[in-house]
Amino acid sequence: MKDVTDMQQAVKIYKALGEPTRLKIAFLLKEESDQCCSVLSEKLNSVAISTLSHHLKQMAESGLLTFRKEGTFIYYSLDVEVAKKYAPYLMT
Repeated sequence: MKDVTDMQQAVKIYKALGEPTRLKIAFLLKEESDQCCSVLSEKLNSVAISTLSHHLKQMAESGLLTFRKEGTFIYYSLDVEVAKKYAPYLMT
């Protein structure tokens, strides 16, 4: 049986990716990492910045995204190792 911590993280990641916009965000960040909210918003067209920010926070809390702060901007990237382990579909 899998480690309980692994299972808990898997559940968080699957919940995060269960929302179509978040899955799109994951694919966008797989293709081009280190993106800020405004750039992702342009690529997603119909998603408000506040909604996008909420999605990114959920994904970061699940462990699927890493981020760095630079001034007032936050740049997000897909954590490739986590994606390979828990969501290999993203990596195909």
